[in-house]
Amino acid sequence: MTVYREEEFLLLSGLQHFSFCRRQWALIHIEQQWAENLRTVEGEIMHQRAHNADLSEVRDGVLYTRGMQVFSQTLGMSGACDVVEFHPDPNGIPLQGRDGLYLPVPVEYKKGRSKEGDADRLQLCGQAICLEEMLVCSIPQGYLYYGETRRRETVPFTEELRTAVASMAEEMHRLYSRQYTPNVRSSKSCNACSLKDLCLPKLVRRGGAAAYIRTRLEEVSPCENC
Repeated sequence: MTVYREEEFLLLSGLQHFSFCRRQWALIHIEQQWAENLRTVEGEIMHQRAHNADLSEVRDGVLYTRGMQVFSQTLGMSGACDVVEFHPDPNGIPLQGRDGLYLPVPVEYKKGRSKEGDADRLQLCGQAICLEEMLVCSIPQGYLYYGETRRRETVPFTEELRTAVASMAEEMHRLYSRQYTPNVRSSKSCNACSLKDLCLPKLVRRGGAAAYIRTRLEEVSPCENC
């Protein structure tokens, strides 16, 4: 099993980007490119509220923490959880200054609504793996909260989901070590991507900028009088 050093850690949030589009992930995390649109701005506002550490509190015996920094040496990733709830549970862990045992439950906030793909679930599962390594415990499930529907989705951390996270993390590290930005197959999802103008999916699909320029030059008719 690979154990990564801290300087090799990738951003945990990259799991969601990578699952959605490997090229999008590379543009953000390798090429350090970013562009805002309405969706990203609204999502950032939601995350800023969730990460406000001053809002940590106890309600009905449950401890709520925000912006908790987490990492995993086996995934080689680090980041911050929007919210981690600590529920009283006989199978939980002790917390300093508190009686009893508590089970950590990660909660990730998303602006829109539940999606067919597993991008959000993979990111949440990655957070759980980090918490399990750090706190030496087992976390069976977490929650995705969607701002558009204002509902929670329960996400069981199955072996299938955990295996997908580990496999994806390995692929991310391979691409990052090569500093390689993959090509992309354009789809209707590209229209909602804030990096659409930077990515140029149609241009990439045609073979890249060089091929595009070559084609355009070939389309120009030679001047008979030259």
